[in-house]
Amino acid sequence: MGADVHDTGADGAAEGEPVGVDHVFLALERELAVFLRRARASSGELAREVHPDLEPAAYGLLFRLADAGAQRATALAGFFGVGKATMSRQLHALEKLGLVAREPDPADGRAVLVRLTDEGHARFTRVRTGRRARYARNLASWDRGEVAELARLLHRLNAEQECDEA
Repeated sequence: MGADVHDTGADGAAEGEPVGVDHVFLALERELAVFLRRARASSGELAREVHPDLEPAAYGLLFRLADAGAQRATALAGFFGVGKATMSRQLHALEKLGLVAREPDPADGRAVLVRLTDEGHARFTRVRTGRRARYARNLASWDRGEVAELARLLHRLNAEQECDEA
């Protein structure tokens, strides 16, 4: 586990850390690095629970399609900040596994929408329900207000990063 943000000496530096560094942001960096490493590992596990041959990165695509509904591949690529070729490859893999299907866009017959298949939706929902139960167990000692505050702050962080990427 990383050092607590409050474990600092008189100069504000945690033991062994350089003086002159903004330790609040250093602590944030440290905790985000741990969080992201664990999230990547968790994505791999979740992807394998959906389908043994599912790539970890593709789990997020299923999440997006479950939440937002059918999308154009270009919209998905933009949302995830990846190129069209990367998105096409990931969607093709999901299609081969029977988790997504392509259909004509009713608003524009030339365009194609990607949607979860019934099988993809059922598999994703089962895994998502299990993940939510794990969150509830892991955060059982937290006050609901703290959980809500964490969600609010993460939403704000994500929104700020979207602005930086635009």
